[in-house]
Amino acid sequence: MPFIKTYIHFVWSTKNHKPLLNSYKLRNQVWTHIRKNARNKGIFIDFINGYHNHCHCRVSLGTEQTISNVMKLLKGESSFWINKNKLCKDKFEWQNEYFAVSVSDTLIAKTRNYIKNQEEHHKIRTFQEEYEELMRIYGFG
Repeated sequence: MPFIKTYIHFVWSTKNHKPLLNSYKLRNQVWTHIRKNARNKGIFIDFINGYHNHCHCRVSLGTEQTISNVMKLLKGESSFWINKNKLCKDKFEWQNEYFAVSVSDTLIAKTRNYIKNQEEHHKIRTFQEEYEELMRIYGFG
């Protein structure tokens, strides 16, 4: 039996960064649903949270899972579920693009804390500023 320990920090946005996840209650419903759906598909979500127009998710990849397949499963099913349950006034869509970076053991606590504090974080930073900060945290800038 193979042993794999690969954590990925995913970030994906609503289409055109529309603030469709505009209440804490709605976001909590969506994050809970994504976690439940992931569990049913054998995807382990360590931490999930986000803000009005995006989602952060820290996932432990399994032996048969790829980044692109995990994204298709999480984004596709959740947008279908949001629309089916009419949780938004407008049609809900996730943007095609996403951010995915591996997380070393030394950054696990920092990443969890970062994802956990999205509400507070976005009181002072835009999505673009956050993206630039993530690039610095993970050593890309």
